Amino acid sequence: MADKSSHSPSSGGANGDDKPRLTEEEKKANHIQSEQKRRQAIRDGFDRLCELVPGLEGQGRSEGLVLKRSVEYMREQLERRRELVLAMEARGEPVMEKYREFVPLEHLLKGIAVVLMRVIGRSRSLNDWRN
Repeated sequence: MADKSSHSPSSGGANGDDKPRLTEEEKKANHIQSEQKRRQAIRDGFDRLCELVPGLEGQGRSEGLVLKRSVEYMREQLERRRELVLAMEARGEPVMEKYREFVPLEHLLKGIAVVLMRVIGRSRSLNDWRN
């Protein structure tokens, strides 16, 4: 029976598992692969936004333009929803409570901007996306 304490540091971990440690080259390759996967997820997200936001489909894009137009589109849609709910209420039609609640637009935009900043990995402030 082999004694686990005789394993060299390169062939096993300090806690006695038998997994070999990664070489510096393997660590670097893993890091590069992870970064490429992250960047692809960001590209896919921007491509999806370009599909969803009118006027962005089929264009070359800058991330700033896509985000700005996405925020504008969301503002328009939220305002449209508010107007529809108010019109239904004015006609006496029932409106579900969840549709009556109007979350302040700036609150929504701030939350979305925080998520986008995390995804993109940039430190832009909310004010950069407002106009």
